[in-house]
Amino acid sequence: MWYEVQTQEVKDQVKQLIKEGRFEFVNGGWSMHDEATPHYEDMINNMMKGHEFLLSEFGVKPRMGWQLDPFGHSSATPRLFADMGFEAWMFARLDWADKDKRTAEKSMNHLWRPFSKHFGNQKQMLTGIMKYHYCWPDGYFYDTRWLNDDPFISNKKYTTFNADQKT
Repeated sequence: MWYEVQTQEVKDQVKQLIKEGRFEFVNGGWSMHDEATPHYEDMINNMMKGHEFLLSEFGVKPRMGWQLDPFGHSSATPRLFADMGFEAWMFARLDWADKDKRTAEKSMNHLWRPFSKHFGNQKQMLTGIMKYHYCWPDGYFYDTRWLNDDPFISNKKYTTFNADQKT
């Protein structure tokens, strides 16, 4: 919707950024589908509508899937994303017990092999789970009302300079 109301000059600038590889579309569906109750056909149609627009308007096809906040995941999404040509997929929400186990085992990033009984490794998807859900990492919560983290200060003129420690 944002793009639709822009001037031709802005649209040309966006296209130039995409052409230079400085701007990339992630997921690219018309919207991010929730995985709690969708039918696979709705998932496909959602992605098809978005991908058709991106291909016709910009000549690009997304390579990365991203599901910020759906409630649960099924093997259908990585399977469909693999069929759509995605190289990887990131998501944030998962069961707390699964997250605790994956954190302990250091397996938040893994190869998901959906329907491996039928497809083997053909449909595998590099999958990354966002450790901090979709929030800031430890030490970067700048609102001192709650966690009292120091803000990132990169100007060496200030006595509170901490960029070396934060990075």
